[in-house]
Amino acid sequence: MVRQLMSGKEAMVYVVRCGEETRCAKIYKEATQRSFRQAVDYTENRKVKNSRQARAMAKGTKFGRQAQEAAWQSAEVDALYRLAAAGVRVPTPYNFHEGVLLMELVCDEHGDAAPRLNDVTLSPEDARAHHAMLLEQVVRMLCAGVVHGDLSEFNILLSVDGPVIIDLPQAVDAAGNNHAQRMLLRDVANLRGFFGGFAPELLATEYGGEIWDLYQRGMLQPGVALTGRFERKAGAVDVGGLIREIDDARAEEAARRLRMQTAA
Repeated sequence: MVRQLMSGKEAMVYVVRCGEETRCAKIYKEATQRSFRQAVDYTENRKVKNSRQARAMAKGTKFGRQAQEAAWQSAEVDALYRLAAAGVRVPTPYNFHEGVLLMELVCDEHGDAAPRLNDVTLSPEDARAHHAMLLEQVVRMLCAGVVHGDLSEFNILLSVDGPVIIDLPQAVDAAGNNHAQRMLLRDVANLRGFFGGFAPELLATEYGGEIWDLYQRGMLQPGVALTGRFERKAGAVDVGGLIREIDDARAEEAARRLRMQTAA
């Protein structure tokens, strides 16, 4: 172990040496700070090993909580391997054992650990380029059947050759989770809001709706040309979904302020 890289509510992250290689080790904590509502949304339709685990998780027993935490951790590991194989810009995973995930250390141009996107000031040109690259990654993820579910400037690293997406324990199956569309739209809106602060013309784009519409129609594929324009169809208002969006926005803003206070 070389040094601690960061500490979050879900895990401690360290820079470690493996023979001649410098890598990153993520050591998970118990997820006691996640709300039950969010956990239900993210874990909907996730598979568990057997019916005993499923019953224990539903009852909230000690064994069930342990099984739920193991499933939460393995979701990130599974998503990392799946997305790396699909060519998505995520850290290369090497091993996972007893709550420790060993993966690539993402570096900047100096060979140091890459900064998170929220710690970087961008020119309008760089903001547009990084935004376009990340939209390509969102599309590639969705083509692989995965929605990040919590994508923002706080879980994207800026490496020497562009953005790298991290923190995937909340990743959801696009086809099997009823909240996947809402999460995809929120992920893309988060990118728009952040990069729009440096390149204001991005604030008028509607990539999220366009991407999901192409996905639903079976026309989404890596490298697809996006326009940033999408006309929403008029219809009945989903009041429950709207309330969830408001609650999610409030929770995200509270978490953002807490992270800023912690960083200060």
